[in-house]
Amino acid sequence: MDQLIRPAALLLDFGGVVVATTNRPSWPQELAAELHRDLTAAGCHELSREDIVSDLEAAAAADSHWKNAMSRPAAPAEMTAHRYWTEFVAADWPPAALAFVTAHALVLCHRQGQLRQDRETRPGMDELLDAADGFGLPVAIVSNALSGSVHRDYLRDTGLDKRLALQVYSDEAGVRKPNPEMIHLAARALGVPASRTWYVGDNFDRDVLCGRRAGVGASVLMEARGTYERPYVVRVQPDAVVADPYGLRDLLIAACARPGAGTDDAA
Repeated sequence: MDQLIRPAALLLDFGGVVVATTNRPSWPQELAAELHRDLTAAGCHELSREDIVSDLEAAAAADSHWKNAMSRPAAPAEMTAHRYWTEFVAADWPPAALAFVTAHALVLCHRQGQLRQDRETRPGMDELLDAADGFGLPVAIVSNALSGSVHRDYLRDTGLDKRLALQVYSDEAGVRKPNPEMIHLAARALGVPASRTWYVGDNFDRDVLCGRRAGVGASVLMEARGTYERPYVVRVQPDAVVADPYGLRDLLIAACARPGAGTDDAA
């Protein structure tokens, strides 16, 4: 499309759009040390710290391949914390250790999410949210996450949660992008049709494809680390590409301030 519709709501991915993320290479060792301590305290002595590190690293690699594969089905479900820990991490662990991580899977996913990455709000987010406020547009997060509670904590700690109308995370919804139900859930909760929303994400196979499947008014790609590292050919293209939240703000202002722009624009 030559001109983007004036949106009735703005839907944003979390990682790569709201925040820039930096991987922390030490996370398996840190998590393994904590888990080894807890297992030992619970009477589970069979696994060494090195055993746990090895299985954490293997699980993360397997999960990455699984995520890439899950961009192929039309309506993928999300990985559960229980499945991640019992099948990807601890499938071959002694019964007592397996039972321990089964009982603590949610807490362990949250802790892993805290340790795996450092997060920093991308420059321009405040200005973007100011522009959305000025046009009376609700802003929601629609994001894949093994532990959405980690994202909720970050947004609460930075005060950004007070500027958001809604947060939708795949682990809580039970489905993951590019399943269009992720976007449809947010649109229904906001009381707007998906065709009147913009969806903004940082990759092709999950975000742009999800927007296309959901029938959004505009699918916008925001460039971030790894944006162009596509796992395979993805035959979808965004309606617009922006470098950062400042670029998205400018795009939003242009669409909303355009003479004649209104909620009855054709998608």
